[in-house]
Amino acid sequence: MKLHYIAVAFVSATLLMGCGGKSDEEKAEEAAEKIADDANVSVSDAMSAMKKVAEQAEESQKNGPVETVDFRTLKELLPADADGLPRKTANGEKTGAMGFKISTANGEYANSDNSERIELSIVDAGGTGAMMGMAAWSMIDVDKETEDGYEKTGKMGDFKSYEKYNNSNKDGEIAVLIKNRFVVTAKGNGVSMDKIKAALDDIDLDKLADMK
Repeated sequence: MKLHYIAVAFVSATLLMGCGGKSDEEKAEEAAEKIADDANVSVSDAMSAMKKVAEQAEESQKNGPVETVDFRTLKELLPADADGLPRKTANGEKTGAMGFKISTANGEYANSDNSERIELSIVDAGGTGAMMGMAAWSMIDVDKETEDGYEKTGKMGDFKSYEKYNNSNKDGEIAVLIKNRFVVTAKGNGVSMDKIKAALDDIDLDKLADMK
């Protein structure tokens, strides 16, 4: 499943679902079919997920934008090392458009020869519809396995998660959704999935969940 593609497809499709006209409905159905094919879920499940995203977006518009946590505060949650890999860089930013604001903090970790790398990111979109587009995987259930690896949704502690891993190049990622607001992601290359999960676990997710 291509997370970036699905996020864009969900946002685009849900916008179309909010518009009138048969052609828009047909376009939404086509988007649902593409999402279903890429994520290996039924079209009805994809349509149901898109409706949930649309409802989240509508609810956030009614309540108004929520002030996101300052990215400097999010950066403080980035560990000094990711399961033993020292941090090489750390950065953050706050961006905004159309009344929505997103705070992001990123950290890059690697060994001396860069053969093992992990990237950690924390995103806060204040619970807007844009966030649910980024975490579209939280609306569906995925469970796929091949000779090369696997891809699935599940739980990490109390939080909905998405993970995938390729055994041949030791490349993978895991993401968790917290309070329909924060998305924390760990991506690794040249490392085991256990190490990627351990790196994400180095972030205090409970402390993040308590932030307002």
